Amino acid sequence: MNLELVDKHRETLQKAVQALHNRTFFAYYPENPSPEVYGETADKEGREKYKNFLNNKFTELLQQGEKAWAGQEESPYEQQSLGVKYPFFEPDTLISRAEEAYHQWRKVKPADRAAILVEALENLKSRFFEIAYATMHTTGQAYMMSFQASGPHAADRALEAIAAGYEEQTRFPESTEWEKPMGKYNLKLNKTWKAVPKGVALVIGCSTFPTWNTVPGMFASLVTGNPVIVKPHPKAVLPIAIVVAEVQKVLQANNLNPNICQLGVDADDRLITKELAENPKVKLIDYTGGTEFGNYVESLPGKTTFTEKTGVNSIIIDSVDDLDKVVQNLAFSVTLYSGQMCTAPQNFFVPETGIKVGGETVPYEEVVEKVAGAVTALVNNPKAAPHILGAIQNPATAERVKSASSVKGREVLSSCDFENPMFANARTCTPVIYEVDATEKESYSRELFGPVVLIIKTKNTDQSIELAKEMAMNFGAISCGAYTTDPAVKEKIMDEMGLAGTPVSFNLTGGIYVNQNASFSDFHVTGGNPAGNASFTNPEFVIKRFTWVGFREPVMG
Repeated sequence: MNLELVDKHRETLQKAVQALHNRTFFAYYPENPSPEVYGETADKEGREKYKNFLNNKFTELLQQGEKAWAGQEESPYEQQSLGVKYPFFEPDTLISRAEEAYHQWRKVKPADRAAILVEALENLKSRFFEIAYATMHTTGQAYMMSFQASGPHAADRALEAIAAGYEEQTRFPESTEWEKPMGKYNLKLNKTWKAVPKGVALVIGCSTFPTWNTVPGMFASLVTGNPVIVKPHPKAVLPIAIVVAEVQKVLQANNLNPNICQLGVDADDRLITKELAENPKVKLIDYTGGTEFGNYVESLPGKTTFTEKTGVNSIIIDSVDDLDKVVQNLAFSVTLYSGQMCTAPQNFFVPETGIKVGGETVPYEEVVEKVAGAVTALVNNPKAAPHILGAIQNPATAERVKSASSVKGREVLSSCDFENPMFANARTCTPVIYEVDATEKESYSRELFGPVVLIIKTKNTDQSIELAKEMAMNFGAISCGAYTTDPAVKEKIMDEMGLAGTPVSFNLTGGIYVNQNASFSDFHVTGGNPAGNASFTNPEFVIKRFTWVGFREPVMG
């Protein structure tokens, strides 16, 4: 082990641990892709490196003896194959190699593991731009989101997991002399404790945020001494493959088995996720994706699971100071990455009696018109729209938006394709808005993934709160936005949605949106409702990955 790494990254780790406690703004990796931060040629070089991956084998992984090469990624912007092939390994091969690596990795001290992982993130920093283009052309995210979400924001989330895991493993002393007075003599014991890792960990990635949603569990398991098999979504492999490759390089440079962290991809004709998940040697599973498969993961016996599934996110509108600013903020929230975010709002609860704006009451119908008008203005803005909406990752999402007529309600705004000036063949669709009565619960009690907005007419704000809470408790919610100028209403929303395990953003206007979560400050998902059973990065997210074991013996002499 290179002891210099511990000294090199000690200050970074200390700052990260402190940030966990303070919960104030902390971003270790700059989110601005400007030349002043990352260098004049970083973007151009990253784009060229991305292009060099296309139609080639991905050979950076330090995993030997592949059975075949596989890859099925397609660009949502160009609607053609990337042609990248990755080494395919049998699930049993991945697991046996992870088990072998486990017995080396678990004996590395937590401080050393943390230093190695921070070193990997530091090396990854020079690759943020190629990861951005890889993310863009696998997920459909626009360039800026691709850079920020898969680069600096993901690295910050990884660092957050490292810091939390390091702190929890060093919270107690490694050893102590325990002495109990017994009258004429004292009873003395030498006591030591070890944080023993659980074993082989599996991280199941998603198609829309292949690094941001993957690295927290990946690095949380690694820092706590567990070997990790990263199983990406077959349509979004390249961004996380680059991350795994960098981790492997640092492991090897420190005379450690690179199979401590492996990439396990599906074959073109064979999905391996269930084979991996059901193997009794796999002890930890992190999962991001749909509820049905998430429930299956949670049901597997003998596993500790960390899931983020689908949710039905609500906006409660009661009263505002400036309605125009509110609807502009909400329009951005629903159009950002075409609603393909787990935090995107879907259900807008608006009282049929209207809402208070300043000292006046604005009718319900006008509120609906204002929301639709703000969305229309944004998607018709040729300079902004392509950079906000991005492209649709999955053709099924576009079909869902176009067939949202199954919703029982009045269509307020229809969806349409829009042209991306840089990518003529981009798969796109704009948000669709439906007006739904509160009695039509079947229409709004499920996640309609993508740019779908339902405006639900309620009797009053109390019913809005009641329904938003009911949706969260029964079907899960990852975010909630609320607008009120009444302190008593605000307090009620906090109390009710708190009981539903749902974080609430109040009165957002301007440049902050309900979709966004800040590392080192916001807990992403609470684990308190059906949208997921875990939250990164709270202490439980790392504590459940290891076990405290004590050893004691009498002091001799």
